[in-house]
Amino acid sequence: MTEHVRAEIASQPACWVRVADLLDHARRVLPAPGERVAVAGCGTSWFVAMAYAALREQAGQGESDAFAASELPPGRRYDTVVAITRSGTTTEVLDLIAALRGGPGEAPRVVVLTAVADSPAADAADEAVVLDFADERSVVQTRAATSTLALLRAHLGHDLGPVVADAEKALDEPLDGLTGIEQATFVGRGWTVGLAHEAALKLRESAQFWAESYPAMDYRHGPVSIAQPGRLVWSFGPPPGGLEAEVAATGATFVSSDLDPMAQLVVAQRLAVALAERRGLDPDRPRHLTRSVVLPGR
Repeated sequence: MTEHVRAEIASQPACWVRVADLLDHARRVLPAPGERVAVAGCGTSWFVAMAYAALREQAGQGESDAFAASELPPGRRYDTVVAITRSGTTTEVLDLIAALRGGPGEAPRVVVLTAVADSPAADAADEAVVLDFADERSVVQTRAATSTLALLRAHLGHDLGPVVADAEKALDEPLDGLTGIEQATFVGRGWTVGLAHEAALKLRESAQFWAESYPAMDYRHGPVSIAQPGRLVWSFGPPPGGLEAEVAATGATFVSSDLDPMAQLVVAQRLAVALAERRGLDPDRPRHLTRSVVLPGR
């Protein structure tokens, strides 16, 4: 049990180092400063899209929107659409590319980030960046998603050295006191909202576990009402002022960290595996899920 997902989680620091080999190509094909950009994906890839779009705008590189691949508004004009798909076979991503090609007006340039070079999405795009070294045998995504985000961060000028060092620490971070929780809520701000959503998804996918996620400032507007002893609130990045004290007053456990938020996600992935094993589940074989969602007849 957990043979593949454990190995893939542990390989993330090495994968993030390898994105440097793709950086020259990425600089040629990823959006240039000033372009209006949409970033799209499904599930985990959508959450990576959210993080990248927020980081790109934060860096002053231009208007950047993130959408689930099925929800990009028709008729909205973009210079470039970045589509993220691990397998390159996801139906909604392929449908999106086809719709962009057949829409009114000048079609945007489409760049696909994928782990599979010989795939329908890579073939349909104007440009593709292939992270084949980060492909996975697991159904549940870990290193493919984080390596994609590492590349996008490097393209925006982030120094990955400290991030990789934090990821190494994250692999040894103790999980004491966390595996006995009955519920988890993840929160973030800016680009880490996407990471909070991804952490919650990992717990749901791997461990069939009750996990929620919210923008940290919005957490007070209702969701805090479920906080109580035995439950967890985890902040990706620095929490808003007063939030830790408010959560402590409910009796829930509050977690924050000085690690880079992407390294914090590695800890959350490890927690998902630990919770699955505690419940007698195999996270390599999550219920009702397949490696890629390919809809019949499409």
